[in-house]
Amino acid sequence: MRRRERNSKRGRMGGLSKLYLLSYNSLQAIGWAVSSFQILCNLLSTSSVAGAYSSAGKLIRLVPSGALLPLMQWGGRTHFLLAIVSKLDEVQQLPSVFITFFAWSISEVIRYSHYAFSCIGNCPYWITYLRYTAFIVLYPLGVGPGEIWIMYQALPIVKKKNLYSETFSGLPFSYYDFLKVVLIIYPFLWLKLYLHLFRQRRSKLFKRQDKKRA
Repeated sequence: MRRRERNSKRGRMGGLSKLYLLSYNSLQAIGWAVSSFQILCNLLSTSSVAGAYSSAGKLIRLVPSGALLPLMQWGGRTHFLLAIVSKLDEVQQLPSVFITFFAWSISEVIRYSHYAFSCIGNCPYWITYLRYTAFIVLYPLGVGPGEIWIMYQALPIVKKKNLYSETFSGLPFSYYDFLKVVLIIYPFLWLKLYLHLFRQRRSKLFKRQDKKRA
């Protein structure tokens, strides 16, 4: 009898957990879809990419992931969005912001849709394929002409404004120096994560194909 009760409790907890994950991932997918829609509507209405931040900057919410490499990606994106773009009006209308936001939005819609469908155990193969294929284009697009280029363009502005001088006052280097170091190591960290995504793609897509053949 006690074993049945324990199993029943586990079943209820498992059901609540799945419901929570389904709701969370669905809302994230919808939120990023709204961001994409806002960015594209602004582009169509103004025929300009300059309004990407004003149209979707406040909608974009970045959440951390548990694994090390995704956590590094979250840290880089958070620094880019909160420490640079949101603080410097001079860079908010640059094309690189549009490129970054667009790449982020599309990739996150795909990712959270995949998570949501996986929660119910019925994820269409085309969504799985997009989940592990779209990054090949979207990831370099968002990082190269997006994040890295924005940080490079922000350097003279950061130096002129002595940005975060109070925060770095007790340190032997300034935020400007820190940003230069970030720019140097960013491509190497990006490449590490990019290669990891290819290994993940191989394990997720090709193993599934092998199982079907078997």
